[in-house]
Amino acid sequence: MPVESVIAQKQEAHSIKQLERLLEQPQAQLVAANGEAIRIPEPIYQVLRQVVHAMALGQAISIVPDEQEMTTQEAADLLNVSRPYLIKLLKQGEIPYTKVGTHRRVRFQDVMEYKQQRDTKRSQLLDELIQLSEEAGFYENE
Repeated sequence: MPVESVIAQKQEAHSIKQLERLLEQPQAQLVAANGEAIRIPEPIYQVLRQVVHAMALGQAISIVPDEQEMTTQEAADLLNVSRPYLIKLLKQGEIPYTKVGTHRRVRFQDVMEYKQQRDTKRSQLLDELIQLSEEAGFYENE
């Protein structure tokens, strides 16, 4: 199942801002057309708040279950790398995968864990580079 993104249309911006304001209040409820009301469970309420906030900022939203499997092209697109580079990562064991016939599949959660590790490592390396530059006198700290 491909990952699809949703983005709010410009004409919906006002309604989304109103919804975001309403969701700032605790104990939100859904009210059906017949007047029946139900309290929104807290985990769903938190996700709803995050989705509405992101959409209010004009961001595209995709909701993907952690166990969702992706094609190698979808995973490469998510990581912003080429598909051949992703295949290399899979073969090196950097990201777990399964095979369905001759096709590789990766779990969304595994791709996101790799991305988090990669981003953390990049940040640490950048901090080290800044520190070395400061020690060498190439970078002035204000």
